[in-house]
Amino acid sequence: MTSLVICDDQGMVRAGFRSLLESEPDLEVVGEAANGEEAIEVVTRLRPDVTLMDIRMPVLDGLAATRQLMEAGIGTSVLVLTTFDLDEYVFEALRAGASGFLLKDAPAEELAAAIRVVAAGDSLLAPGVTRRVIDAFVRRGDTSTKPVDARLGQLTPRELEVLGLLARGLSNQDIGQRLFVSEGTTKTHVSNVLTKLHLRDRVQAVIFAYENGVVTPGEDQS
Repeated sequence: MTSLVICDDQGMVRAGFRSLLESEPDLEVVGEAANGEEAIEVVTRLRPDVTLMDIRMPVLDGLAATRQLMEAGIGTSVLVLTTFDLDEYVFEALRAGASGFLLKDAPAEELAAAIRVVAAGDSLLAPGVTRRVIDAFVRRGDTSTKPVDARLGQLTPRELEVLGLLARGLSNQDIGQRLFVSEGTTKTHVSNVLTKLHLRDRVQAVIFAYENGVVTPGEDQS
């Protein structure tokens, strides 16, 4: 059973999500919070497997709450809930430690599937999401003068290639097809990349790749 806490300042939104999720046999909503401060208290106390986190909330926003939960090592996976007009916050949410994000108007089955993905320790980063992360990265300004992280030198040429494809939002299956290797081999490469770079998941790998020039904004994503 996957335990959940829903953090959103709108009671109707929380009630709607609770109603949708409680119909799933493997998901259990164990708590709710109406602002970032409450979110930290409730999540710290209940330690759910997954926290659904709104970004714009009073007292303390979802970005700050996510950052504090990650720094405290609570062990919950944060799935950020957002709308298209909040895209400028997505990059910062991922940097803060969120495992991915989902649009608030996503269908119920998509929400449940996303929760299962992050509960399993993976990240939710579809190609379309990656493009929006890249857009946010571009808006942050040029970081080309930033020194390249020394950890990059630990990767083999093939692992560097995998990192580049991963940063474009390709799935393990897509990467395997592109490199003519099995999906299992791809998983091994991705795991080695994350281990060598000391990164938690694919989301952090995407950010790392763009910050260190492995791929560049505006590059062909096909």
